Amino acid sequence: MREELLEQLQTWHEEDEYEKIVQAVMDVPEEERDYQLISHLGRALNNLERYEEAVEQFLKIADEGQDDPLWHYRIGLAYYYLDRYDEARIAFETADRLEPGDEDTLEFLSWIEEKTAAGEAGDEEATSESSASEAAEAKGSEGEQIAAEPVVFEGDFDAEGFWDDDNPAAEKYVSAPPTDALVESVEESLVFRLPAFYVNLMKVHNGGIPRNRYFRTQTGETIEILGIMGIGREKPHSLCGAAGSRATIEREGYPEFGVVLCDTPSDTGVVMLDYRESTNVGEPEVVYVEKASKKATPLAPNFEAFVRGLTGGTQE
Repeated sequence: MREELLEQLQTWHEEDEYEKIVQAVMDVPEEERDYQLISHLGRALNNLERYEEAVEQFLKIADEGQDDPLWHYRIGLAYYYLDRYDEARIAFETADRLEPGDEDTLEFLSWIEEKTAAGEAGDEEATSESSASEAAEAKGSEGEQIAAEPVVFEGDFDAEGFWDDDNPAAEKYVSAPPTDALVESVEESLVFRLPAFYVNLMKVHNGGIPRNRYFRTQTGETIEILGIMGIGREKPHSLCGAAGSRATIEREGYPEFGVVLCDTPSDTGVVMLDYRESTNVGEPEVVYVEKASKKATPLAPNFEAFVRGLTGGTQE
């Protein structure tokens, strides 16, 4: 019976049915939940972005998990998304010691370095800005700063009105506008150059839920998207986040010809940038890739055309 449950939990994990995993494990009397069951529970809670609960579960099996790199990796992931970087670093360093060279572990360690370095730099910058502000006040208008030039889009495209910030799910996508350094870093991680229109759009509003979320294909089918991933690592639904492009490709086995930009309701497929024809020299095509068959259906010749082609409903 227990083996059947473990097999079912793994099947649900592969099908992204994380709530079913949580419910099934919680239905087991607490005194009967062993290391494997609690590991499944903690992993599912991580995937549901319920990181506090995940940490609570992982700590229950801390003694048994000390020699298991997966235990350290999973609790490290939860700590990372709770912004508890010191604890996350310790967990990932231990995971790396137990299983050297794991790419995901090393990537999290590099992100932690960036986060902590940025925090230290931010503290120094804040001190410097405070001093500069005081000096500017003493000098009067001589210290006035010049605002950065806004991003301008051709035609009638309304970059601000494009987004539905009232949607509760938006917080899983939206990050602060990316710096040029972050754009370059994310491109290096993805191994693809992001389209200029996409980068400029993210500099105005970095990821989120569009007001218009439907795209009609050339064959008359309608594709609905949930959101557009932003440039970053912090938010789950950012390009390098826990539910981002690389994570989705590795988890679901999507083709590695490009970058996942949008997820879809019921997890039926994804919208991707397809670099097979353009490589990193030109503008990648936008395609829809079905989850079951991995078939790629062309949507638009480039990201700008895709965005401008989104409509507000299936009948438009």
